[in-house]
Amino acid sequence: MMILLPPSETKRPGGRSGPADLSAWALPALLPEREQVRDALVALAADAEATRRVLKLSEKQLGDAVHDNAILAHGPVMPAVDRYTGVLFDALDAASLDGYARRWLGAHVRIHSAPFGPVGALDPIPSYRLGAAASVPGLPPLRRFWADAVTAQIAAADPGFVLDLRSEAYVDLGPIPAGVRSTYVRVVTHQGKALNHFNKHAKGALVRRLAQERPRIGSPRTLLSWASRTGLGLRPAEEAGVVELVTDQPTARK
Repeated sequence: MMILLPPSETKRPGGRSGPADLSAWALPALLPEREQVRDALVALAADAEATRRVLKLSEKQLGDAVHDNAILAHGPVMPAVDRYTGVLFDALDAASLDGYARRWLGAHVRIHSAPFGPVGALDPIPSYRLGAAASVPGLPPLRRFWADAVTAQIAAADPGFVLDLRSEAYVDLGPIPAGVRSTYVRVVTHQGKALNHFNKHAKGALVRRLAQERPRIGSPRTLLSWASRTGLGLRPAEEAGVVELVTDQPTARK
């Protein structure tokens, strides 16, 4: 099983000494695309005003973004699942998992970044600033740049089953190949209302539960069977290829 997660705009700074070895990451055939985007972001960082305009940043965000992108080729690195912060990754709380669970994350979870495509949960990545909707000078729109390459490499990985927890913007950067069994997860309330902010918390908690229990899941049917046994509110949606994760809106975390 391959689990696809979206990234987060917020990231933990620092890490161990780089540079990042892009060829050692998951889906290594994406190396040429990763290098192209990295180099384009490094070049963009030489012009702070262009960086602010292209990445749609506030003045407060600009300094860190320019710094991080300028040192992408040699800056400090950190496992991707630890690099990202925010609601989803706070709920996943990978740092508190034991070694077995973290290794499971490394084997099964791919976090779909805008500059690097899907990376392994334990792949050591640098901090960066780039969202799925940005248009980087010198590159085609990211949807056109990434979609075919990522789809091809998901197919080449032959995951058997893909659990897709990405936002729509990142689905567009790499649709699941035809012929690969997959399920897209939509988070809803008990009344069927789709959630926005709180869907991230539910998805992070779901992946944490999977990492702790490490069930053998190879199809939508076995996913739903596992969820039923563990009391998770997963149910088939009316739309083919979609399951709904039923949850209450949490109030403790924002």
